[in-house]
Amino acid sequence: MKMTVELFDNIINTSQDCVFWKDKDRRFLGVNQAFLDFYGFPSADVLIGKNDEEMGWHSDPEPYKQDELRVLAGDSTYKVQGKCIIRGEERDIIASKRPLYEGNEIVGLVGSFVDITDVIRRQNKLNGAQVMYTIDKLRIYPFFDKLLDEVGLDEILDPLTGILSRPYALEFAHNLIANRKPFSFTIVDLDNFKSINDSYGHSSGDLVLKRVAKGLAEFSEGFGVVGRFGGDELLMIDVADIGYDDKKRFFERLYNSHIALRSHIRLEDEDVFITATSGCASYPQDADDFESLFEMIDKTLYIGKSKGRNCYTIYEESEHKNIAVRKLAKRGMYTDMRAVTDIVWPVRGFKNKLRAVSAFVEDALQIRDVYYIGSDRMMHSVEDDGFSADVGDIGPAVTDDVTACSTLDSIMEDCPQLFKTMIGMGLGSALIARIRKYDEVKGYLVCAADRSFRIWQENECATLYFVTGLLMAGLCLENEEI
Repeated sequence: MKMTVELFDNIINTSQDCVFWKDKDRRFLGVNQAFLDFYGFPSADVLIGKNDEEMGWHSDPEPYKQDELRVLAGDSTYKVQGKCIIRGEERDIIASKRPLYEGNEIVGLVGSFVDITDVIRRQNKLNGAQVMYTIDKLRIYPFFDKLLDEVGLDEILDPLTGILSRPYALEFAHNLIANRKPFSFTIVDLDNFKSINDSYGHSSGDLVLKRVAKGLAEFSEGFGVVGRFGGDELLMIDVADIGYDDKKRFFERLYNSHIALRSHIRLEDEDVFITATSGCASYPQDADDFESLFEMIDKTLYIGKSKGRNCYTIYEESEHKNIAVRKLAKRGMYTDMRAVTDIVWPVRGFKNKLRAVSAFVEDALQIRDVYYIGSDRMMHSVEDDGFSADVGDIGPAVTDDVTACSTLDSIMEDCPQLFKTMIGMGLGSALIARIRKYDEVKGYLVCAADRSFRIWQENECATLYFVTGLLMAGLCLENEEI
């Protein structure tokens, strides 16, 4: 039988695999019907002449680009596992590709792939994957009751954490708004999660995500559901706690119960303290459409991060309406260092330098005052000239150039004077830096926050370290003591 264009099209379009072919610049020349059905395209016109990057199919397109460049150089690949984004959801696929020749010249490539997401999810479930919601638990919500008649539970749940996957969590929120059902919407961002992955590996990071997701789902049972937004960000949809006072009680219980947040998880040989920052707003109390509501929870999340993390922020129009997220973003370290240098160098005298830079430090660290301790070991306030307190035992508390205390319990035993002074001032956590000339400690700067469990960030430690260095340089140049 002679191969014709019509026969070729019939063969390609009866294949259940998604088939595509590209030119030597990796731009699509054609696809089969299974490919169009998979992506939901009415015709191939939407992708002809485009490459994968222009279609936005990969969260990290570089490995796939390099893979195709190797094929265009003469290699072939067979059943390589990867991921692609389909209608907003990341799916697992296996793909095969080989060069297309015209004579002895490579003029493009042809490839095919199949979706194996459901296979992997079922396998994960068989391997003991965490499942936080049963069909019965989800059917109490009309949205899921109808949905579960059309799709399986493994389609709805995130395969790692066992809570709702991103598309269905967001669709549930959209559905509640469409049906005018009040609810509170919260985004939960794990604090310093990258350091867990970097220090202990991604398997430990996965364990933390699973534990936190499990704790949040169990804590929220009877109130609403929890979903995974992406990475280390989770979503909570609460249909019970809508008013401000109800939400505040909910978060106070959540943050003080140690079930999901402010809890210890054993990783390798260390006990890691897990915290998170949350931002919350409600429909229709705070917003009457999804986009505005999500903008509000995003804003309150950034507010919580700017306050030192490990806290929750509930949207209040009078307090938060005019705050722009972009203004909450931390400045780059170079910008901060340049600004601090410009502030400190023109001023003479330690106290004058410290007063000049204190407003910058207070803004950068989101604190109300800066305290300094000199050779007399008396603690003084920059903002209140009349304040002083004996903290002669501060030495044991500061064992490094910058010491971060998320609670004051860490200094209670070794430095009772300092502890009593700070507790008496209503403080709950502190960042303390030594002002050091070579190996001799000349004094200290103390930046403190009212609440306990503030998570001091590395850039905040770096800012205070740089400030103390400039102040010490000034002392040396001017031959002055604190």
